[in-house]
Amino acid sequence: MPNGGLTTATLDLPGWKHIYSGKVRDLYVPVDQSISERFGRECVLVVASDRISAYDHVLASEIPDKGRILTQLSLWWFGQLGVEHHVLASTVGGGVPAAVDGRAMICMRLDMFPVECIARGYLTGSGLAEYKESRTVCGIPLPEGLVDGSRLTEAIFTPSAKAAVGEHDENISYDAVVEIVGEDIAARLRELTLEIYTKAEEIARGRGIVLADTKVEFGFDAATGIITLGDEVLTPDSSRFWDAATYEPGRAQPSYDKQYVRDWLTSPESGWDRASAVPPPALPADVVARTRSRYLEAYEKLTGRALG
Repeated sequence: MPNGGLTTATLDLPGWKHIYSGKVRDLYVPVDQSISERFGRECVLVVASDRISAYDHVLASEIPDKGRILTQLSLWWFGQLGVEHHVLASTVGGGVPAAVDGRAMICMRLDMFPVECIARGYLTGSGLAEYKESRTVCGIPLPEGLVDGSRLTEAIFTPSAKAAVGEHDENISYDAVVEIVGEDIAARLRELTLEIYTKAEEIARGRGIVLADTKVEFGFDAATGIITLGDEVLTPDSSRFWDAATYEPGRAQPSYDKQYVRDWLTSPESGWDRASAVPPPALPADVVARTRSRYLEAYEKLTGRALG
């Protein structure tokens, strides 16, 4: 599968057939229809790998335990949010193959909407870059005087169009979402995204973490007619988590994500030219270790438990 120039190895899982690899996750479908019959619906096995991506490339280096952290943190959040989600089972007893225990979920097969649903409660990243030029984010006007890290008076919905693996997602306006999925679905996607962000931001803040922004994905459940939360949710791969104790508007915030990776790749030490067609180099051991540490710290602070 295309993934930014890197060929990924997939596992041979009894009873399951590999159909797709993304930047981080591999998807499998049941070989035996009895697996789907067990759940009374079509299902897929979603396996989170230890792969890490940056600047639209899947890197040659992996981050140990990253797949387990992403899966276990997503499962914890699915249990907190109170919205319809796609998880059917997540244990060996529930049907997950033992070889991927802890980093895989059996999920509903959904018709995914081709929109990345992003909520921002703080100004940073690509939103900050647009704001500096036009005082808007995805066409939404914002007040004067905001700086890197400013908290917005209310969270905003700033979607992007899904890109193929190895290509860059493009920020789009709400009107563009309406053109893609229709007015009713666009309104529901916005409503659900902001509902999830608002609840998660409050939960995270109570655990000493600022949730600056997050990306979620939804699909249509043909069996029930319900728009359903899919993919992963509220992990360091899909969200910006900052330490509330050190949060200070007006500067870049230390984050619980792959910023160590991005910083090293763009440093003179890596020797990599981001504008070139050459894939990024392998990561040094210390960058791998620090990235793993930040992912693990986010998991432990949010859930209040050690990674099992």
